[in-house]
Formats: sequence, C-alpha cells, structure tokens
Amino acid sequence: MMLLIGEWLSVVDPGFDVVRYITVRAIFSALTALLICLVFGPLLIRWLTEAKIGQSVRSDGPQSHLVKAGTPTMGGAMIIVAVALSTLIWSDLAVRQVWIVLFVCVGFGAIGWVDDYRKVVLSNSVGLTAREKLLWQTLIALAAVAILYNTATERAELELLIPFFKEAGIYLGWVFIPFAFLVIVGSSNAVNLTDGLDGLAILPSVMVAAGLGLIAYLAGHAIFAGYLGIPNIKGAGELTVFCSALVGAGLGFLWFNTYPAQVFMGDVGALSIGASLGVVAIMVRQEFVLFIMGGIFVLEAVSVILQVGSYKMTGKRIFRMAPIHHHFELKGWPEPRIIVRFWIITVILVLVGLSTLKIR
Repeated sequence: MMLLIGEWLSVVDPGFDVVRYITVRAIFSALTALLICLVFGPLLIRWLTEAKIGQSVRSDGPQSHLVKAGTPTMGGAMIIVAVALSTLIWSDLAVRQVWIVLFVCVGFGAIGWVDDYRKVVLSNSVGLTAREKLLWQTLIALAAVAILYNTATERAELELLIPFFKEAGIYLGWVFIPFAFLVIVGSSNAVNLTDGLDGLAILPSVMVAAGLGLIAYLAGHAIFAGYLGIPNIKGAGELTVFCSALVGAGLGFLWFNTYPAQVFMGDVGALSIGASLGVVAIMVRQEFVLFIMGGIFVLEAVSVILQVGSYKMTGKRIFRMAPIHHHFELKGWPEPRIIVRFWIITVILVLVGLSTLKIR
C-alpha cells in the first residue's frame, strides 16, 4: 500500500521514491510490526487475563512449570496481526509470493487458534485431534504448494539446491509438491514443539526469519544472486518485507514473553510462524539452509520422534522427557540457562546457514 502511495507522492516530491527500495520498506515493516505489538500487547494481555484464557500445565511435566498455570495464552494472535498488517502496508501487493506466504501464515494461525480455543476456552483437553490438525495443515499446505508449482515460470523455482555445492540443483518436477508439503508441515510442528519455555521458540524464529529475509533479498536481486551463484527468483525480494515484519513482531512479542513470561503464544503463534518460515524457505529455494538455521527446531522434533519410537519398540525412554528442553530441565538446568544456550546455538547455526551462500 505504501509503495503505491509513495509512487503517487513522488510526482510532487521525488524524495518519496525512497519507498521503492526493498531495504527501506523492510526496515519500516519491522518497526511497524514491533510498534503494533508493543502498543497493543498490554491490552491483549489484560483482555486475556480478564477472560481467563490461561495456560494449563501438564501434571507429569517439570514441577517448576506449575507456577505458570493461568498465564495468558493465545498471544501469538498478536504476532499474526502485526505481521499481516505490516506486510500489507509495506510490501508490493502485486507479487504473488506475498499473498502465498500471508495465506500460509494466517491459515496455520487459524488452525492453532481453533486448537487453543477448544483447549483453553471450551476446556477440551484434546483441542483439535491429531487427525483433524493434520488434515487442515495438509489442505492449506497443499493449496500453497500447488499454486507455487503451477505458477512457476523458471526451472530454478522447482530445483532442490544442495548447500556448499555450486550448480548442484536437482530438478524435482512433480516431486516438488510432496517435498514442499513436508517442509511446511514439518517446520510448523517443529516450532510448535519448541514452544515450551519462555522465549525459547520466538527468538530463534526471529533469527531464522532474519536470515531468510537476507537470502530472499539476495535471491531477488539479479546481480547479488549471480555473484553468489544462487537462483535469481523474480519477486523473492518482497519476502524480505514479510520476514522483517516477522522479526519486528517477534521482538515485540518477546518483550512480554521473556522469562518470566507475561503471555504465551500458544499454537496459534507457533504453528503460524513455523509454517511461514517453511514456505519462505521453499520460495527462495533454501530448504536445506532452513534445516541448518532452524537446527534447534529440528533437534526438538527429532527428540520427540526418537522418544516415541524408542518407547514403542523397547519400552524404554531415551530422554527423561521430550521435547529435549524438558530433558535438560529434569537434569536440573535452570530454565533461563536452557533458553539462552539454545539462543546462542541458533545464532551459530544461522551464521553457518548464511555461510553456505558463499562457501561453495
């Protein structure tokens, strides 16, 4: 929207041409989303508290979590609203990738909202069943992937890139559809599993979003993409605006979610953020880089898979509790120590992921 307004105003004053630059709009997108969260966050927390929309705590989990019972949840709705509004204001709405990522962001957020609403407001301990949740995730993810597949105009948009190797793209063809589907759904649920401690999931999400935003900018710039040997994908640069909005909204949410948390994001936020990161990685053709940068999310998901598989096959557990952050809690690590160490690991992994653009 602001891009169009800037073009109109540039007739009066050429200085307004500055909004044509993606970097400028990305900065303002982050600031807009951050401001929305900081201004409306206290209002949302107050409303959630008055409505008694509070977090329930597992009785078989770490005993230190019992004090968190009743903490307002579903705060992730604030992130989605801030990201969506900021993206609509500052991005080029003529670019299809913008609408696809917004569709996935809001769609997965809606799934999480229904799940949270049933659990917290309707006191339904199950919420959405695993089958119902997977069904809706499948429908939304496949719709987005099908659009990407059918609107692809270049071979590079359907190639699988291998990190650290030049010109090692593998053309996927129709295999792109199931592969991209798994990336979106897997990323969504991995972030959701990570969201178990105050601030544990949101800051790594911010870091990964920042890394993907940089990659999106480079992929959308013909000169930079050519220099780095990555696909130059038309329209990818506008995803920088979305990623910047996610960074701003994430930092705004962290203001209230840092230990001890005043609000939790709930499934509404975690599912949406994870799916958004997944679809951005797909559109810039950096799924493996997402795997690297989001290593903490991968670790959390794999720990659950290993725990369940081991228990079913041998009757024994590998970890004291899964996801793995609970394992460290039960070993006696203070919650802030786990959170900060996972943040530090994510910083390292994001840097490693970005290094793959040059080290080939």
